[in-house]
Amino acid sequence: MSNFLNKLERKFGKYAIPDLIRYIIFLYGAGAVIGLMDSLNGTNIYYSYLCLDMDAVLHGQIWRLFTYLLEPYGFTSGGGFLISILFFFIKVQLFLMFGRSLEQAWGTFRFNLYFFSGYILNIVAALILYLSPLHATVYQSGFEYIYWAMFFAFATLNPDMQFLLYFIIPIKVKWLAVLDAAYLIYSVGSNFIHGIKYLAMSDMVAHQYGAAYMSVAIAIVVAMANFLIFFFATRNYTRMSPKDIHRRRKFKKEASVNKGAPRHRCAICGRTELDDENLDFRFCSKCDGNYEYCSDHLFTHKHVKKFM
Repeated sequence: MSNFLNKLERKFGKYAIPDLIRYIIFLYGAGAVIGLMDSLNGTNIYYSYLCLDMDAVLHGQIWRLFTYLLEPYGFTSGGGFLISILFFFIKVQLFLMFGRSLEQAWGTFRFNLYFFSGYILNIVAALILYLSPLHATVYQSGFEYIYWAMFFAFATLNPDMQFLLYFIIPIKVKWLAVLDAAYLIYSVGSNFIHGIKYLAMSDMVAHQYGAAYMSVAIAIVVAMANFLIFFFATRNYTRMSPKDIHRRRKFKKEASVNKGAPRHRCAICGRTELDDENLDFRFCSKCDGNYEYCSDHLFTHKHVKKFM
């Protein structure tokens, strides 16, 4: 799979969009504006004209294959309105961080491929549901699950980075990923159960509810499948040769002799893992030379370029 992606990158890499996450955030923001208008005016713009309705698409409304990306953000009315706006801006900042981190790790082409494959997989899932006995016309795309699937990829790259849960409780990213995975598994099961329950009824309205529940469950599965494909495709499965094993053992032996000396140091602030055990260090692939940075400066430093 990795070789296949390498071939695709060599052939189509020049068409990749740098910093794609900026445009994705723009789409997310446009969806939020639509959600805000629907919330304030009681309208239903998205599901009336923009959602992924396969029956409407097959009757000529081709734009829905693109506008379904403008999925509205669910703003809470009443007293929770300001809180929902606050959480929207927090999510935008998180998606921006996740996207740029993945592009830095995977490269521009593979991050583009990750997003567009999720986009296409949702259309394929909508078509399958429409053609199936369920005949679900409106696909509850749940494209936000594609955005959140970026978090799992981010967690695999930065498992020990800490977030403040509820702005108070420090928790490592890997444990948040475990909690999110448990919640999504529960959501898939719950939506399938509700979908089957409503589909078992003879009432047409109940059938539509059942199809909607099933499409939400499918949307979550699609997002997780998209993440897993890229997770396994970007892992390094190359077995170490005896020479590499010997070199690793030698390194561990030397490290034990020099115990107490830092192994990592940020090229910007000079901090090491001895200053803060929760700091994560990475080498920058865009800098000319072996420059290592802490998690606070990995994406904010100025790249070092050496000119001959």
